[in-house]
Amino acid sequence: MMYKVYYQEDKKEAPVREKTKVAYIEAESVREVRLMLKERNYNIEYVGALTDAHLEYERQNEDFTVLEH
Repeated sequence: MMYKVYYQEDKKEAPVREKTKVAYIEAESVREVRLMLKERNYNIEYVGALTDAHLEYERQNEDFTVLEH
């Protein structure tokens, strides 16, 4: 399943909408996504599963890239 992760690049950074970044990760669960990102020191705001329709929409964005762990 594909997940969309909203995050800040530094755990010490307060969440600010304008600085929020997005990553796409293929994993079996939200827990697995969090474990994959654990060593990157991200302040994860939200992890959401993408439906097939939502994933197709996201793929149309030129910035769509799946994060490799």
